[in-house]
Amino acid sequence: MALDRAVIFPEDEVERYARHLVLSEVGGPGQQALKRARVLIVGAGGVGSPAALYLAAAGVGTLGLIDNDVVGLSNLQRQIAFSTAQVGRSKVEAAAERVVGLNPHVAIETFAERITAENAAARIEAFDIVLDGTDDFQTRLWVNAACVAAGKPLVSGALGRWNGQVGVFSGQPCYQCLVPEIPPDAETCARVGVVGALTGVIGSMAALEVVKLITGAGEALTGRLMLYDGLAGSARTVRVAADPECPVCG
Repeated sequence: MALDRAVIFPEDEVERYARHLVLSEVGGPGQQALKRARVLIVGAGGVGSPAALYLAAAGVGTLGLIDNDVVGLSNLQRQIAFSTAQVGRSKVEAAAERVVGLNPHVAIETFAERITAENAAARIEAFDIVLDGTDDFQTRLWVNAACVAAGKPLVSGALGRWNGQVGVFSGQPCYQCLVPEIPPDAETCARVGVVGALTGVIGSMAALEVVKLITGAGEALTGRLMLYDGLAGSARTVRVAADPECPVCG
């Protein structure tokens, strides 16, 4: 992301981000870019929880959290942004408390609502990058369409059982090139289950891709999908083909 103005860090933030500042791929300019960045996390669940914590810890200046759900007891097996005392509370408000407790220098914007075809564009417009951690194909497609229309990069994380995936979409190909239609037998974590630690793996991978996009470090997974097999302890990366007939980016 382009640097548009310098950010002066007070002494406590210099110490907080010391391990970033000595990285040649991040350093002062990268940390300044993180401070200026605005990232929207769609879904404060299994993927969104660890992603929010790591992005806050990394020093992303503004995090948006959108989710209409409340914390349930069954969430605590994997959604590490929440505590037992927060069961029954709004997920975005509970997550915001945890994020601010981790890094008070991060600004939080919360939206206790669902992303829909009607509000997706308005919510995404104010942010630089969108991280989608929802487990609903229709929501993912709405988010993707809004990101393509607004020219915003989309980091997508998904999982179930023991397997997960992370991809980055910017222009062509888009997420709908990967999933042109909603699968009729789509699985959800509530129906098929998920091992809790897997959400940490995928959420952290998604956060890492956001950091790379912001700082320009390394090679982001743009146009590619990383597939992780937790049972085998293996990962592979495949390229996503652009669909010339895609109704969103074609």
